[in-house]
Amino acid sequence: MEVWPAIDLRGGKCVRLRQGDYRQETVFGDDPDAMARHWVGQGARRLHLVDLDGAREGRPVNLEAVRAIVGAVDVPCELGGGIRDEATIRELLGLGLSRLVIGTLAVREPDWFRRMCRRFSGRLVLGLDARRGQVATDGWLETSATAVDEVARRFADEPLAAINYTDIATDGMMSGPNVEAMARMQRAVGVPVVASGGVSTAGDVARLAEIPMAGCIIGRALYEGGLSLPEALAAAGDNEPIAS
Repeated sequence: MEVWPAIDLRGGKCVRLRQGDYRQETVFGDDPDAMARHWVGQGARRLHLVDLDGAREGRPVNLEAVRAIVGAVDVPCELGGGIRDEATIRELLGLGLSRLVIGTLAVREPDWFRRMCRRFSGRLVLGLDARRGQVATDGWLETSATAVDEVARRFADEPLAAINYTDIATDGMMSGPNVEAMARMQRAVGVPVVASGGVSTAGDVARLAEIPMAGCIIGRALYEGGLSLPEALAAAGDNEPIAS
């Protein structure tokens, strides 16, 4: 199972939110590219970046920090937050990002998202954020009446890179992931599903790997020291030599 250390960007700094609440922010560093180098030095093979300002404003905001990260490390990086049109997709991929996470517009304009999936085959990730099983959008500020499983199935036949599935209730709470919900999503579609939210121990990582999920995103636990990245990689089986 892949492990994706998270770097959430707000105001050019590395932060973490609790349950997506912008009023519950913890700043973990003001040098995002140094943070990226730190995780790669700890063994990270890939990084998950989130433009929190972009998610709220509907356009990329922390581009300077994103450029610095991509330029600082030689591992695949994905970015989510504020990606709302094809021009932005092209611009971001042109920066050297390996894939982009799109959530809000996929829900609101499914036909557009299908076209983008086909135009950028294998480069787009469907970002599904759920609050009590319903899809949340606009940086988690709005909750729709649409079931998250239903949205996933709509796009299951498209050439997606993956589905990133976040359980908002557990995100940033260090309470353990919603393993049942994650397993249900992975069974529902034939697309690789990456779990996010609540991972706080090596045991949490191991339970997700047993499902098996395609990957997991880990944030606060790594930053607060409750879980080391080498421990997470070992629990996921993501520290084996890369085949040449």
